[in-house]
Amino acid sequence: MKEQLAKIKADALSAFERASDAAALDALRVKYLGKKGELTGVLKMMGKLSPEERPVMGQLANDVRAALEGALDACSEKLEAAALELRLKSEAVDVTIPGKPVSLGHRHPMYIALDEIKDIFIGMGFEVLEGPEVELAVYNFDKLNAGENHPSRDWSDTFYFDTNSRVMLRSQTSPMQVRAMETRPLPIRVIAPGRVYRKDEVDATHSPMFHQVEGLVIDKGVTMADLKGTLNTVVEQLYGAGTKTRFRPHHFPFTEPSCEMDVQCHKCGGVGCPTCKGEGWIELLGAGMVHPRVLEMAGIDSEVYTGWAFGIGLERTALRRFKIADMRLIFENDVRFLEQF
Repeated sequence: MKEQLAKIKADALSAFERASDAAALDALRVKYLGKKGELTGVLKMMGKLSPEERPVMGQLANDVRAALEGALDACSEKLEAAALELRLKSEAVDVTIPGKPVSLGHRHPMYIALDEIKDIFIGMGFEVLEGPEVELAVYNFDKLNAGENHPSRDWSDTFYFDTNSRVMLRSQTSPMQVRAMETRPLPIRVIAPGRVYRKDEVDATHSPMFHQVEGLVIDKGVTMADLKGTLNTVVEQLYGAGTKTRFRPHHFPFTEPSCEMDVQCHKCGGVGCPTCKGEGWIELLGAGMVHPRVLEMAGIDSEVYTGWAFGIGLERTALRRFKIADMRLIFENDVRFLEQF
């Protein structure tokens, strides 16, 4: 048994020194010191020794175990130190190497157009307001003179939150007209940009979520000529002098008379193409003189005050501003497209 213990000690110490990594060292620990290891197997034979030999062999076995455990710890520390040294070398940072350039973002083309619109109207003395996207139907429809049977109130056109059709995602920024008239002192000159939601099918010029900029002026002596002059001035500042527009009669329940303003298609120059659906013009906004009933419902004397309002599609403004052919490009978040602006 003495020779067996000596051989186990010599073999184990030699194997520990040759271990290449922590996993190999742990496998050697199990081989020599585990429950089924070689040293344990020898210790199980102690019962066969005479009473005189047993204490001597027991002490020798303990010495061998202690020597192996000490050598195991020393080899483990050496392997850990070597692994740390290797890691430090592999993760070393050469501070003399030039750093990687940081790619900075920039404003989205739609918000570039919005900032330009804000600057134009602020320069005209307008105030910028914000309002809720989750709106009450009384503001989105009722106080804008849109009755219960108006087609825009149908569930096929509007996102409602309740079965009574009273709470909804606003389908237009026009509720800000009413909120401004109810809370602002006269005269009023405001714009209100924000997101709106309609059940539109996605195509080159439509999206179920888009942005509008609402405009409202209430004062004494305001006329349709003021509206047309203001909008033409805004369009020329956005798109350049000589930009062609046209005003078409239309109907909105909250304006009378009402109109829509188109700008000549930037893609085809008025000839007709898929972007403008062959018409040569792209609808930019709806507008008109504020309906007397809307003024009266907001507590404003329609015999004394008149006003005009408009709602401009921000995405369509950006399309014309940057000569983009398809609105979907604005929402697809393709960095290759957005980096152009």
